[in-house]
Amino acid sequence: MTAAPSGPEFGIQDIPFSYRGSWFNISPVVAEKTYADDLHLVSHQTGLHPVLRLAPTVAGTTVVATPTLLTWRNGADRIEAVYDGPDALRIRGHRLGLRVAAAAHTLTPFSGTYLYADPVDGSHVFTSYETGRRYRVTVLSGALLRTDGTQALGTADRSLDLPGDQPWEIAIEEYATARRPYAGSVSFEQLCRDRFAEFTAFVDAIAPWRGPETPAAELAAYVLWSATVAPAGFVTRPAVLMSKHWMDKVWSWDHCFNAIALAAGEPELAWHQFQLPFDHQDEAGALPDSITHSEVLHNYVKPPIHGWALRHLRRRLPQPPDRAALAQTYDRLARWTGFWLDARRAPGHDLPHYQHGNDSGWDNATTFDENRVLETADLAAFLVSQLRCLADLATELGEPATRWSGEADRIHRAMLRDLWDGERFCARNPHTGQRRPSRSLLDLMPVALGADLPAPVAAALARGVETHLTRHGLATEPTDSAHYLADGYWRGPIWAPSTVLVEDGLRRAGQTRIADDISRRFLALCEKSGFAENFDAETGTGLRDRAYTWTASSYLILAAAQEERRIRGG
Repeated sequence: MTAAPSGPEFGIQDIPFSYRGSWFNISPVVAEKTYADDLHLVSHQTGLHPVLRLAPTVAGTTVVATPTLLTWRNGADRIEAVYDGPDALRIRGHRLGLRVAAAAHTLTPFSGTYLYADPVDGSHVFTSYETGRRYRVTVLSGALLRTDGTQALGTADRSLDLPGDQPWEIAIEEYATARRPYAGSVSFEQLCRDRFAEFTAFVDAIAPWRGPETPAAELAAYVLWSATVAPAGFVTRPAVLMSKHWMDKVWSWDHCFNAIALAAGEPELAWHQFQLPFDHQDEAGALPDSITHSEVLHNYVKPPIHGWALRHLRRRLPQPPDRAALAQTYDRLARWTGFWLDARRAPGHDLPHYQHGNDSGWDNATTFDENRVLETADLAAFLVSQLRCLADLATELGEPATRWSGEADRIHRAMLRDLWDGERFCARNPHTGQRRPSRSLLDLMPVALGADLPAPVAAALARGVETHLTRHGLATEPTDSAHYLADGYWRGPIWAPSTVLVEDGLRRAGQTRIADDISRRFLALCEKSGFAENFDAETGTGLRDRAYTWTASSYLILAAAQEERRIRGG
């Protein structure tokens, strides 16, 4: 069996085994917060669908996962799996058998999986209603011990058994309707070497600064690398999904953090991340809430952090975008900004509003407890930042900039006039004009404006931010709040995007001590608890989806900046 280098180990319960460009992974996660006893081949075409169950025929095996190789072990006996490109998996066994079975037991005219033996090449093919794809199993060495359920209808056990008393090797491919018989011309060992070389090149590109002070950098890079899919369906570009667990979409603010993390080493992939939601911009200029293989949702939007993100992205790109790309981006960003100015401001109001907490990205933050339709300071601040970015782009492209700078000043004044209470910002009901404070970190997010705030306001916001700090990082609701919930989504847990936005704003406002503290705590949190969707603010435990790419990206963003400061000596 192979002894090829394979990269850092990770828990398969937390992070799926996958490959850059692939739409499927191997994982026990078969639905939201649902873990099967056995690993499954899970496809993300048309949604999250467990297609095949992969079960060793001996109980008590342990699983070891690395970026290159997945291994089931039982003493010296083992099964190993490696990707042969984005749509094929090679699996081989040594004194350990494997059952490959349809995850769905029942086949109906509209659901389930069918199994047949292909007379063309002797392979066995599972076809899935849920994904609309075929999964071909080709025996490369050894022989099948048993087959069950070929051509069966209704409820049946559809499975292939590989023996435990002789070596065997198979290939499993995901494809649409037909393809040439699987050749298997590259050895298993060479596939391992190729995958290791590819992953190492990716890590070297996006985290060349990594070292003993940033021990989670390689695993963070793997989370991004393995969550990347090739263009398909509504995904118009190579895309980093938020996860290859159940959060298998691109949301229209999450993508910004992935773009920034990738920019220096993978500039083309980074540019695709930034642009992807803009490919689905509607006639009003709005970006979709989310995009995935077979679905684009417009029932909500996400906050306009794209001007802020574009500045960071451009600073990190090794080569600037050409004029055509910049002009297209300016047009798209202008239309997105116009949506907020034209469609989300009540008559006579200077400030735009959210229609629901989901629009803010902070779905259930306590800011929205009494009203969901609100003018909030975070929205105003993000829009000010975006308008200033547009003004700079307009000047660069030789376009008039005064419209953008004038609107930025107007909203900036209104934010301070209408929402500031002297210590923190309030939210305002656009129907009644009533203002209401909350203890959510959301009300402090204008700190992201950095030096574009009056010094007393920036200092007050910095003091407010410190009240949210636990030993693990920034709680989204203070732990002493009556509304704090340990696993309350945006009502307590620590999140990556709020951390990065706050840290960046504090640093640009000159509040470097607090910014350094926030950065150190978040890096230590990820090194302890991985790259979960969010974290318990008091214990640091990872919560919800445990392989979330914007968390991995935020680690890489903050770690790279920390290493840069260390090298500079400041």
